[in-house]
Amino acid sequence: MKTGPRAMPAPGMAPAPALRDFKLEDFLPYQLSVAANRVSRLFAERYADAYGLTILEWRVLATVARFNPLSPTAVGEWTGMDKVKVCRATAGLVARGLIRQSPDPKDGRGRLLRITRKGEAMHRGVVPLARLLETTLAEGLGRTQWAALSKALVRLDAHVRSIEQSEHADALD
Repeated sequence: MKTGPRAMPAPGMAPAPALRDFKLEDFLPYQLSVAANRVSRLFAERYADAYGLTILEWRVLATVARFNPLSPTAVGEWTGMDKVKVCRATAGLVARGLIRQSPDPKDGRGRLLRITRKGEAMHRGVVPLARLLETTLAEGLGRTQWAALSKALVRLDAHVRSIEQSEHADALD
Protein backbone atom coordinates (compact mmCIF):
# COMPACT_ATOMS: atom_id res chain seq x y z
CA MET A 1 0.00 0.00 0.00
CA LYS A 2 1.20 3.55 -0.80
CA THR A 3 2.10 5.95 1.95
CA GLY A 4 2.01 9.73 2.07
CA PRO A 5 -0.69 12.33 1.54
CA ARG A 6 -2.19 10.64 -1.53
CA ALA A 7 -2.34 7.19 0.01
CA MET A 8 -5.77 5.58 -0.15
CA PRO A 9 -6.74 2.34 1.53
CA ALA A 10 -7.11 -0.68 -0.67
CA PRO A 11 -10.70 -1.64 -1.51
CA GLY A 12 -12.31 -3.42 1.43
CA MET A 13 -9.84 -2.02 3.96
CA ALA A 14 -10.88 0.52 6.57
CA PRO A 15 -9.34 3.96 6.21
CA ALA A 16 -6.69 5.00 8.69
CA PRO A 17 -8.10 6.73 11.80
CA ALA A 18 -6.91 10.16 10.64
CA LEU A 19 -8.85 9.71 7.39
CA ARG A 20 -12.01 8.58 9.20
CA ASP A 21 -11.82 11.50 11.63
CA PHE A 22 -11.84 14.14 8.90
CA LYS A 23 -15.42 14.98 8.00
CA LEU A 24 -15.51 17.03 4.84
CA GLU A 25 -19.04 18.18 5.62
CA ASP A 26 -17.74 19.87 8.83
CA PHE A 27 -14.80 21.59 7.08
CA LEU A 28 -15.61 25.30 6.80
CA PRO A 29 -14.02 25.89 3.36
CA TYR A 30 -16.14 23.02 2.01
CA GLN A 31 -19.29 24.37 3.70
CA LEU A 32 -18.67 27.84 2.23
CA SER A 33 -18.10 26.41 -1.23
CA VAL A 34 -21.21 24.23 -1.19
CA ALA A 35 -23.42 27.02 0.17
CA ALA A 36 -22.03 29.53 -2.34
CA ASN A 37 -22.58 27.12 -5.22
CA ARG A 38 -26.17 26.46 -4.17
CA VAL A 39 -26.95 30.15 -3.74
CA SER A 40 -25.33 30.94 -7.11
CA ARG A 41 -27.37 28.22 -8.83
CA LEU A 42 -30.57 29.58 -7.29
CA PHE A 43 -29.79 33.10 -8.47
CA ALA A 44 -28.52 31.91 -11.86
CA GLU A 45 -31.75 30.06 -12.59
CA ARG A 46 -33.83 33.13 -11.77
CA TYR A 47 -31.60 35.51 -13.76
CA ALA A 48 -31.56 33.16 -16.74
CA ASP A 49 -35.34 32.68 -16.68
CA ALA A 50 -36.16 36.37 -16.29
CA TYR A 51 -33.35 38.09 -18.21
CA GLY A 52 -31.30 35.50 -20.05
CA LEU A 53 -28.24 36.37 -17.93
CA THR A 54 -25.72 33.96 -16.50
CA ILE A 55 -24.59 34.56 -12.92
CA LEU A 56 -21.16 35.64 -14.21
CA GLU A 57 -22.72 38.08 -16.66
CA TRP A 58 -24.82 39.53 -13.84
CA ARG A 59 -21.72 40.00 -11.67
CA VAL A 60 -19.89 41.81 -14.45
CA LEU A 61 -22.93 43.93 -15.34
CA ALA A 62 -23.58 44.89 -11.70
CA THR A 63 -19.92 45.74 -11.10
CA VAL A 64 -19.61 47.85 -14.24
CA ALA A 65 -22.90 49.58 -13.39
CA ARG A 66 -21.55 50.51 -9.96
CA PHE A 67 -18.03 51.63 -10.96
CA ASN A 68 -18.56 52.66 -14.59
CA PRO A 69 -16.11 52.75 -16.41
CA LEU A 70 -13.97 49.86 -15.23
CA SER A 71 -11.20 47.68 -16.60
CA PRO A 72 -11.73 43.92 -16.93
CA THR A 73 -8.91 43.45 -14.41
CA ALA A 74 -10.73 45.61 -11.88
CA VAL A 75 -13.94 43.64 -12.51
CA GLY A 76 -12.01 40.47 -11.68
CA GLU A 77 -10.64 42.00 -8.49
CA TRP A 78 -14.07 43.19 -7.34
CA THR A 79 -15.87 39.94 -8.14
CA GLY A 80 -13.18 37.38 -7.39
CA MET A 81 -13.56 36.08 -10.95
CA ASP A 82 -10.56 34.96 -12.97
CA LYS A 83 -9.63 36.62 -16.28
CA VAL A 84 -11.17 33.90 -18.43
CA LYS A 85 -14.56 34.15 -16.69
CA VAL A 86 -14.52 37.95 -16.90
CA CYS A 87 -13.64 37.75 -20.60
CA ARG A 88 -16.42 35.25 -21.40
CA ALA A 89 -19.05 37.15 -19.43
CA THR A 90 -17.94 40.44 -20.98
CA ALA A 91 -18.13 38.98 -24.49
CA GLY A 92 -21.73 37.88 -23.87
CA LEU A 93 -22.69 41.29 -22.50
CA VAL A 94 -21.01 43.13 -25.37
CA ALA A 95 -22.75 40.87 -27.92
CA ARG A 96 -26.10 41.76 -26.33
CA GLY A 97 -25.31 45.48 -26.25
CA LEU A 98 -25.39 45.68 -22.44
CA ILE A 99 -21.83 46.94 -22.06
CA ARG A 100 -19.25 48.19 -24.48
CA GLN A 101 -15.48 47.94 -24.52
CA SER A 102 -13.18 50.72 -25.55
CA PRO A 103 -9.46 51.36 -25.38
CA ASP A 104 -8.20 52.78 -22.09
CA PRO A 105 -6.78 56.22 -22.94
CA LYS A 106 -4.35 55.93 -19.99
CA ASP A 107 -3.09 52.48 -21.00
CA GLY A 108 -2.67 51.70 -24.70
CA ARG A 109 -3.03 47.96 -24.12
CA GLY A 110 -5.85 48.24 -21.60
CA ARG A 111 -9.60 48.18 -22.14
CA LEU A 112 -12.43 49.90 -20.31
CA LEU A 113 -15.90 48.51 -19.86
CA ARG A 114 -18.87 50.88 -19.86
CA ILE A 115 -22.52 50.14 -19.29
CA THR A 116 -24.86 51.08 -22.13
CA ARG A 117 -28.38 52.48 -21.81
CA LYS A 118 -29.68 49.02 -22.59
CA GLY A 119 -27.42 47.64 -19.85
CA GLU A 120 -28.66 50.26 -17.39
CA ALA A 121 -32.26 49.27 -18.16
CA MET A 122 -31.40 45.58 -17.66
CA HIS A 123 -29.62 46.39 -14.40
CA ARG A 124 -32.62 48.36 -13.11
CA GLY A 125 -34.79 45.33 -13.87
CA VAL A 126 -32.53 42.74 -12.26
CA VAL A 127 -31.80 44.60 -9.01
CA PRO A 128 -35.32 44.15 -7.55
CA LEU A 129 -35.14 40.43 -8.35
CA ALA A 130 -31.71 40.18 -6.72
CA ARG A 131 -32.98 41.96 -3.62
CA LEU A 132 -36.06 39.74 -3.46
CA LEU A 133 -33.92 36.61 -3.65
CA GLU A 134 -31.58 37.98 -0.98
CA THR A 135 -34.57 38.70 1.28
CA THR A 136 -35.84 35.17 0.72
CA LEU A 137 -32.45 33.76 1.74
CA ALA A 138 -32.25 36.05 4.77
CA GLU A 139 -35.61 34.77 6.03
CA GLY A 140 -33.96 31.39 6.60
CA LEU A 141 -31.60 32.91 9.17
CA GLY A 142 -33.39 35.83 10.72
CA ARG A 143 -32.21 39.44 10.84
CA THR A 144 -29.56 39.02 13.56
CA GLN A 145 -27.96 35.92 12.07
CA TRP A 146 -28.06 37.44 8.57
CA ALA A 147 -26.27 40.57 9.78
CA ALA A 148 -23.72 38.46 11.67
CA LEU A 149 -23.11 36.29 8.60
CA SER A 150 -22.61 39.33 6.41
CA LYS A 151 -20.17 40.87 8.88
CA ALA A 152 -18.29 37.58 9.31
CA LEU A 153 -17.94 37.12 5.54
CA VAL A 154 -16.51 40.64 5.15
CA ARG A 155 -13.98 39.94 7.92
CA LEU A 156 -13.12 36.52 6.49
CA ASP A 157 -12.59 38.00 3.01
CA ALA A 158 -10.31 40.71 4.44
CA HIS A 159 -8.33 38.08 6.35
CA VAL A 160 -7.94 35.89 3.27
CA ARG A 161 -6.72 38.92 1.29
CA SER A 162 -4.14 39.69 3.97
CA ILE A 163 -2.91 36.09 3.88
CA GLU A 164 -2.67 36.24 0.08
CA GLN A 165 -0.76 39.56 0.22
CA SER A 166 1.61 38.18 2.82
CA GLU A 167 2.27 35.05 0.78
CA HIS A 168 2.74 37.13 -2.37
CA ALA A 169 5.24 39.37 -0.56
CA ASP A 170 7.09 36.31 0.76
CA ALA A 171 7.27 34.86 -2.76
CA LEU A 172 8.88 38.07 -4.01
CA ASP A 173 11.60 37.95 -1.35
